[in-house]
Amino acid sequence: MRHALIIAGGSGTRLWPMSVKSLPKQLIPFIGGRSLLQIAMDRLEGLVPDERIHVCAGESTRDVMLDKLPRLAPDRFIAEPTGRDTLNAVALAAHAIAHADPDAVIAVFTADHLIEPVDKFQKIVTQGFELAERDEPTLVTFGVQPTHAATGFGYLQLGEPIGGHGRVVDQFKEKPDADTAQAYLDAGPEKYLWNSGMFVWKASTLSACCGKFAPENHAGLQRIAKAWGTADQDEVLGSVFPDLKKISVDFAVMEPASADEAFTVAAVPMDLTWLDVGSWPAFAETLDPDAAGNAVSAGKAVLIDAANNLVASDDPDHAVTVLGCADLIVIHTEQATMVCHKDKAQDIKKLHAEVREQLGDDYV
Repeated sequence: MRHALIIAGGSGTRLWPMSVKSLPKQLIPFIGGRSLLQIAMDRLEGLVPDERIHVCAGESTRDVMLDKLPRLAPDRFIAEPTGRDTLNAVALAAHAIAHADPDAVIAVFTADHLIEPVDKFQKIVTQGFELAERDEPTLVTFGVQPTHAATGFGYLQLGEPIGGHGRVVDQFKEKPDADTAQAYLDAGPEKYLWNSGMFVWKASTLSACCGKFAPENHAGLQRIAKAWGTADQDEVLGSVFPDLKKISVDFAVMEPASADEAFTVAAVPMDLTWLDVGSWPAFAETLDPDAAGNAVSAGKAVLIDAANNLVASDDPDHAVTVLGCADLIVIHTEQATMVCHKDKAQDIKKLHAEVREQLGDDYV
C-alpha cells in the first residue's frame, strides 16, 4: 500500500529565536496562522488515507506534535531517540511502517516546504508512486525547476526518460559555487533540476540499498527492526539508534545507487512553486512586502525611512519599531530579540550556538 512520511526532526537553528527546542520551526504558526507541519499534513489530504500518514521526529517533540496534529494517531508518530541525520530517520520509519505493511511504498516529505498548487503536487507525487512501484528496484526523487542560480541547493543531472513522467538521474551534484550554479541554470531544466529532498521508494528497496551502501547503519537498523513491536523495542531503539553513523540519505544511498546497475534512480520534475522555509530570508518570501520592500509579520510595527527589512514578532501586543535601517532581520520573542544584517542570515546558526554557550538552554 501507499504511505506518506513527513520527516520533522530538524532543529531549525537558522530560524532562531522563534524556533527553539520547545517549539521547533515545524510547529511555529507563522504562515497565516498555521505551522509548516500542519501545512505539510494538509497537503497530503486525499493523496493517501490519514491512517497511512506518518511523522518521524524527535522523542522530545512527541507530545507537542500530537497535540498540534489532531489527524495524527499516536501509533503513527515514529520517535527518534536523538537526531542521526536523514538516512537513519527514513530507514527507521521504513522499518516501522513495513512491520505492519511489508509491501509498503513510502513517499517521503519534509516539514519545511511550501508547495503550490496542491492538486498539481499530488498529481506529480502519484507519478512518483507509479515509478517506485515498478518491478525493477527504483528510488524516486523529485526535481524542482530552478528559478535562479542557487548555491544553497543540490542539483540533479538528468539522463534518459523513464516511465512516461520521469528522468533517470545520471548524477547528484553537491551545492555548487556561483559560477557552476549559473552554468546549471543556463543548461536548462531538461538537464538540471534542484534536488527537493523528497522521495518515493518501496520499503524493501530502501532496505536493500542500506544493506549494500551503508552496511554498518543497516546492521544496527536491522536490530531495531527485529525488536519492533516487541517488549524490547524501546530498549533496543534507545541503545542502538544513538550510535548509528550520522549520514544523509542522499550521500549514503541515492548517490551510490545512481551509479549502480542494480538500482534505478529516477527524478520526476516538479514544475510548481516550491519554497524551502529554512531561514529568515526564505520566510520573508512568504510575506507581501510594502512599497519599500519591508516584509512584516508582527501585530504592531512602525517603520520609517526603512527599506528591505524583515520584521517578525510572536507577541501581538509588542511594538517593533525600525528607523533609518535597511536590509536588516529583526525578530522579537518573549525570550530573545535578534537583529542581524541579511548578509549574515546563514550565520544565525553560529549565533544560536554562542547564545547557548553564554546564556544557557533557556534561550534556545
